[in-house]
Amino acid sequence: MKGDGTTAERFYRYGPYTLLGVAVLMSALSAGPVGMSRTDMYAAAALVSAAVALQVWWGRIRQLPSHDRAAQVYYVLRTVLGFALCWCNPFFSIYATVGYFDVGALLPRRFVRLGLMSTAVTMAGAQSGSGLPPASLTNWVAFGALFVLHSSVALLFGNIGAHEEEKARRQKETITELECANTRLEQALAENATLHAQLLLQAREAGIADERRRLAAEIHDTLAQGLAGIIAQLQAVTSTADPTLAREHLDRAAGLARHGLGEARRSVHNLVPAALEDDDLPGALKKTVSGWTERTGVRAEFTVTGTVEPLHDEVGATLLRIAEEALANAARHAGATRAGVTLSYMGDEITLDVRDDGCGFDPLLLPPHSGTGGFGLGGMRARAERIAGTVEIETEPGLGTAVSARVPLVRRT
Repeated sequence: MKGDGTTAERFYRYGPYTLLGVAVLMSALSAGPVGMSRTDMYAAAALVSAAVALQVWWGRIRQLPSHDRAAQVYYVLRTVLGFALCWCNPFFSIYATVGYFDVGALLPRRFVRLGLMSTAVTMAGAQSGSGLPPASLTNWVAFGALFVLHSSVALLFGNIGAHEEEKARRQKETITELECANTRLEQALAENATLHAQLLLQAREAGIADERRRLAAEIHDTLAQGLAGIIAQLQAVTSTADPTLAREHLDRAAGLARHGLGEARRSVHNLVPAALEDDDLPGALKKTVSGWTERTGVRAEFTVTGTVEPLHDEVGATLLRIAEEALANAARHAGATRAGVTLSYMGDEITLDVRDDGCGFDPLLLPPHSGTGGFGLGGMRARAERIAGTVEIETEPGLGTAVSARVPLVRRT
């Protein structure tokens, strides 16, 4: 039994004195009936004095029990004194019972059962009827029965005490671990709050940067290309003397201006391209290819493979812008005489291939963000990456260019 708290401390310190005093009183009152001789009385007095001295010594060196060597010596000497006193008078077993209570606090765990059995021997001998040693066979039988009883009860309560002590130890460890976990959790929450604030700031800055990139790309893909087309049509007007042909070029320039104005408004409001408002992606691409052929005079073919499915607006807009940029690059830089655009529905993916037979180029000599204003090839890749897609360029000087965009096929809901 292990003591914790003020009551247990008082018992460990004053309990043996109290039990010894009661045992002395009962032994004195029962000296005649028990048959104590004068020698027994002198021996008992000497043993009681030794017990008192032992308690005084222990009280001075230890206020609380512990498992060190001094505690073990104290327990053994006290047990021997209790056994010897019971030899003089069985009522001294009152003092010997203290060995049941503090054995767990004084002895190491491996010696607890031995201490309990020693106290059980003393108690059984004292209660067998004639003290120690038993005087007759009947007394020996009583001693044996009482020893079995005492040892069984002592071991039972010893195991219960050990279990409770282990349980208390585990609870204390659990509480300590919970306190440490709570401390770590509080630190983590504080760190998370700081990180959350940083992430909000970074997200705001990233959102601003992303919106700037979107607007810049939209301006490049719509307004810049439209203005380039208008300039080309106006230059064609100045180079022809035919009023009818000049009127056609002016009409085309006006149409490009109106188209560019509409695209500018849609870019500001982040809406889908105008070509996708009335048509699906294949229809919009077909019109884009036809318009490009009409403006540039370069023959271009459009092909669709696979089963056409309705696409999410962002997927359609991304592929349409990539096609417009690839065709614009072919018109401005490639000097192509023929181009082809293929849209392929491939289960969970959709690919767009734009090919021309122009002059080509060495991709190693161009930075990732090549093209007018820095939104050419790099802009196409950035658009595809925004929807988890990729853009690959295959080209060599004199062998034309092939732009292949591959994106997930996200259906319209």
